[in-house]
Amino acid sequence: MADVKTGAAKPSSSGNRAGQPKSTNTMLINLIVVVACVAVAHGIFHFVFGAASHFKDAEKHMPKDGMGTIYSGGWVVPILMSTALILICFVVERAMTIFKAKGKVAAGEFVRKVQYHLANKNIDAAISECDKQAGSVGNVMRAGLVKYRDMINNNELDTDQKVLSIQKEIEEATALELPMLEKNLVFLSTIASCATLLGLFGTVLGMIRSFAAMATAGAPDAAALANGISEALINTALGIGTSFLAIVAYNFFTTIIDGITFGIDESGFTLTQSFAANYK
Repeated sequence: MADVKTGAAKPSSSGNRAGQPKSTNTMLINLIVVVACVAVAHGIFHFVFGAASHFKDAEKHMPKDGMGTIYSGGWVVPILMSTALILICFVVERAMTIFKAKGKVAAGEFVRKVQYHLANKNIDAAISECDKQAGSVGNVMRAGLVKYRDMINNNELDTDQKVLSIQKEIEEATALELPMLEKNLVFLSTIASCATLLGLFGTVLGMIRSFAAMATAGAPDAAALANGISEALINTALGIGTSFLAIVAYNFFTTIIDGITFGIDESGFTLTQSFAANYK
């Protein structure tokens, strides 16, 4: 998309300045979401899982049920719970945004309808189809069709220059749509990569504590060792589960984005080829 930068320098710089507050607001909202998830996870860990009713004694050494066992997993567990909550929040946010960007009409069907109207030289009907599609493909196609209509009445440029102008308009519209689709996917990819490692880290710490307790006790205690290992593996289970969900969500969303991107490319090709064929 390097061709998008060929515009005049002054409008480009003003556009960047206009985009900075929005970018700052997005970062602030993301930070608030992350902090809120961390706070909620720690609250659940300490006040729900750590409640005395989940342990056999008041000092919380012997868990009585699953929640007590999870609490015994150590200080890494609330961090893993935080990553899981963050994952859920951004999966919901991405789902709402990407499914809206996908539009109300399938990209292939939408492009065929636009092709039909362009073949009949009915630009207004083609633009109306873009409004019905109401997605990223429709937005890009609409921007291209507006330029398409302007180029029909332009007597100063030759056909190749008009096609190039339409293509540039499509590239600029695409450059506005794609960042919105890919935003916040970095949270999913990061959690997918780090959650398993964090879970293994918690497991290793738990194993170290278990064997250190065995060494201090002096005599092997198979029951205590088994209990310590089960508590340590809680971290692995949480890490692997969170990473699995993050990988599935990331691949699911990127597949949809790839489909939208293909529809945008197809729409751009349709417009330029149609103009070159109908207005030589």
